[in-house]
Amino acid sequence: MSIETLSCVVKGAKSLDIIKQTVDYDETDREHTLVEITRGGICGSDLHYYQHGKVGNYAVKHPMILGHEVIGKVLKTNAPNLYIGQKVAINPSKPCLTCKYCLAGDTNQCESMRFFGSAMYNPHVDGGFTQFKVVDNSQCIDYPQDAPDDVMAFAEPFAVAIHAAKQAGDLTDKTVFVSGVGPIGCLVVAAAKALGAKEVVCSDLSERCLEIATQMGATKILNANEDFSQYSAHKGVFDVSFEAAGHPSSIQRCLEVTKARGTIVQIGMGGNVPDFPVMTLIAKEINWKGSFRFIEEFNTSVEWLSSGKVDPLPLLSAVFPYTDFQQALEVAGNKSVISKVQLTF
Repeated sequence: MSIETLSCVVKGAKSLDIIKQTVDYDETDREHTLVEITRGGICGSDLHYYQHGKVGNYAVKHPMILGHEVIGKVLKTNAPNLYIGQKVAINPSKPCLTCKYCLAGDTNQCESMRFFGSAMYNPHVDGGFTQFKVVDNSQCIDYPQDAPDDVMAFAEPFAVAIHAAKQAGDLTDKTVFVSGVGPIGCLVVAAAKALGAKEVVCSDLSERCLEIATQMGATKILNANEDFSQYSAHKGVFDVSFEAAGHPSSIQRCLEVTKARGTIVQIGMGGNVPDFPVMTLIAKEINWKGSFRFIEEFNTSVEWLSSGKVDPLPLLSAVFPYTDFQQALEVAGNKSVISKVQLTF
């Protein structure tokens, strides 16, 4: 069968369009499912493609559908575990499953990952900001029909946060510091609390973001301009720090307040750090770990969100119909007043 779909595409910096396309689905196909997209969240990478026409070194070379934080309903499927009308969160990852990392279970490190809305390859990998999309059966993670769409559209970013939290090891009864509480930082707060952290202290320059962090479970909030000497005394006080700002000063602070032999999980992607205090890292025997996307945490995210274990809605700032795609991106780019923006389809 063939079905027409309207898709939100980026063509370059500040160049967007909503175009009509045709989606083909073989109704005898047992490996793929046709999904009607219902809602999606705008991510920082979507904003980069819109504002700059690229993410890092990967520039848009032809119209590409944006969006990787999407949910929907099953329209056509032959999968034994899915049914027509079923609500699903769509995992935007499509690893090869044959490289050494996939075979070891580290699918987020796949050498040829096909991730929604990415210009890494040419042709690009289209995202999910479209009315209808064909995906692998395995990318459809079902959840209860009564789970709210606005909550479940957080499945992908919350999976990123859960993966980051688990990079720190067992958080039970640990003291945690989160530097930078934008959407991902706030979701890390919620994940850390859900995983048993006894104290989560947050720092940011934005009072608005700090207030949201409180709603997400932070036990104490501090403006980044405050005096942190009480937390850096005696080689630091926190068992684990999550650096989610990507700024050199934030990285420096995490090194100062994390106790000797503690752990720093690096989430923020602010580029290279000049004059990195490597001696502090060495002398305090800090365990510094990167965190990239997610593996099985996507399923965990769907479970926690649909059960109400975590409420992400303090982060939701605005909702637009997909026909107002450009306005939604403009609003989402105003980080002084906006956290998360969603599109409805």
